[in-house]
Amino acid sequence: MARPSLPLLLLALGLAAAAKSPYQQVLQHSRLRGRQHGPNVCAVQKLIGTNRKYFTNCKQWYQRKICGKSTVISYECCPGYEKVPGEKGCPAALPLSNIYETLGVVGSATTQLYSDRSNLRPEIEGPGSFTIFAPSNEAWASLSAETLDSLVSNVNIELLNALRYHMVDKRVLTDDLKHGTTLSSMYQNLPIQIHHYPNGIVTVNCARLLKADHHATNGVVHVIDKVIATTTNTIQQIIETEDSLETLRTAVAASDLSSLLESEGQYTLLAPTNEAFEKIPRETLNRILGDPEALRDLLNHHILKSAMCAEAIIAGLTMETLEGATLDVGCSGEELTLNGKPIIANKDVLATNGVVHFVNELLIPDSAKTVFELAQESEVSKSTDLFRQAGLSSHLTGSERVTLLAPVNDVFKDGLPVIDSNMRNLLLNHIVKDQLSSKYLYHGQKLQTLGDKELRVFVYRNNLCIENACIAAHDKRGRFGTLFSVDKMLTPPTGSVMDVLKADHRFSTLVAAIQSAGLTENLNRPGTFTVFAPTNEAFQAMPQGELNKLLGNAKELANILKFHVADEILVSGAVTALVRLKSMQGDKLEVSMKNNVIHINKEPVAESDIMATNGVIYAVNSVLQPQASRPQERGDEPADPALEIFKQASALSKVSQRNPRLAPVYSRILARMKENSGGF
Repeated sequence: MARPSLPLLLLALGLAAAAKSPYQQVLQHSRLRGRQHGPNVCAVQKLIGTNRKYFTNCKQWYQRKICGKSTVISYECCPGYEKVPGEKGCPAALPLSNIYETLGVVGSATTQLYSDRSNLRPEIEGPGSFTIFAPSNEAWASLSAETLDSLVSNVNIELLNALRYHMVDKRVLTDDLKHGTTLSSMYQNLPIQIHHYPNGIVTVNCARLLKADHHATNGVVHVIDKVIATTTNTIQQIIETEDSLETLRTAVAASDLSSLLESEGQYTLLAPTNEAFEKIPRETLNRILGDPEALRDLLNHHILKSAMCAEAIIAGLTMETLEGATLDVGCSGEELTLNGKPIIANKDVLATNGVVHFVNELLIPDSAKTVFELAQESEVSKSTDLFRQAGLSSHLTGSERVTLLAPVNDVFKDGLPVIDSNMRNLLLNHIVKDQLSSKYLYHGQKLQTLGDKELRVFVYRNNLCIENACIAAHDKRGRFGTLFSVDKMLTPPTGSVMDVLKADHRFSTLVAAIQSAGLTENLNRPGTFTVFAPTNEAFQAMPQGELNKLLGNAKELANILKFHVADEILVSGAVTALVRLKSMQGDKLEVSMKNNVIHINKEPVAESDIMATNGVIYAVNSVLQPQASRPQERGDEPADPALEIFKQASALSKVSQRNPRLAPVYSRILARMKENSGGF
């Protein structure tokens, strides 16, 4: 018979390793960490101040914490082995005997004692194939005196029934304990619920498996940390019988969720108590209870898609609810936490179709909240004050489908602006008609606001912006509206690029130059321009001779001006590193961010994001020069096109005439114009 090739052998070994259960994987890691202390030694993490021990996985090994509490590492014999005097490690396998004898060896002497007292001993000493989930000595000791007395005083019938509920009439090893399965117990075939979690924790009716797979001649022994009890109620039946869940009972009935909570499955219900409902403002609670969709979302947000026993949670994890959102489930010492808060009042109430944890705070999902509530609970709470002061709360608390563009609190670090008619109109333009989702927005999309303005959407590699404001956080989608947190106050456009330049006295010389160069029509038409607009100060800063030559040559002037314009819109929020734009002149413009200031060709920008209907304007205090530009020889006096430039500039702004740098040139131009045309 041919031997298998080495690659096939390695593949087979790899598949075998991959098939190991999470418990066996954690146990193997504990063996690896303990091997320096001898054969069959496992590293165990012990929670300081308690007797709770855990086999360690790789993450826990380095963190040295369980439920946020510190642990110490100890080294013990792995399950099924024992020490030999004078030898290193745990070289000897435990003696193989019947289940009754094995109970005394593995730390469940109390179970052994009660097996004797209840007359179970003959059965677990005799022939057969059984599995017993044996409560540890500490588990029995933790029972109340009343419970223990009820078990042992009734002619031992109750005790026998209880022990037989811990047994299965076949051999079941940890690899057979599959997540979400049930085993038929030896007491009236009542089910035992098994959960085998990815972190290696195995629970039996929410009791944690402490020591597993102890073989016996007639079966196997698993030691667990609790005495388990039978359960016959569904989650719905628990709701119906618990007085502290009366309000939840009413809500479930109104939402038609009863059938789900009665059905087969494995759910976790985070059951809000009457106290939890009472903590919610009456107006909010009435709104949700009166809205079937919001109520259904609220209740589904309290239902996890799988059964999660408290003992399985040894660190934080994120779990999805039936509503579709996620909850951060964790622990702090003995307490379970939800979203970081220790609000679980009673845990591990077992049902036939899952587990119930009672919570004393209501978990309201975003999908059941108004936009105003979403904003109040996030980093835009100052914006809510602003909208409230402006009398716009009704748009954010009712059933109107809207999207709120809310500036983050940092925008108002110097205080909230004063509310007047202009500010109110601006705030109306922060409320978009329709409930949107940012992931479905596209470049060039137009949005209509309640202030009757049209806003544009710009999609960049690293950002999503609406006009000059870029989205700073993930959407929060409420019942009727969506919250977009944005990084600045929105400035809706008021006109074309030329309209905006003409309305700003800082650009009077530029406007005249654009008109003289014949570019007015270009910057008035619909388009997507980014204009780096030199201010009057920029022109004044140029050397006198260079300024004369530039303004005296219409062709060169047009070339320079085109170098200041790119045919795509780039708002400042899209600049995180270096962005290169092709100018209308043909050369590249380099836009960068340094110390939170936009730079164009390494020159700082004086003002960013002056929005226009066909573009965006950046004010710059220097005239940009193309790299390939070369000065040309010209006469001393400006050519005729310069006369027209200054004629237009003077009509736009008297500042140019009074400026000492521009006045001599302006005087010569006027004299030349009088010679040629006899005045204006």
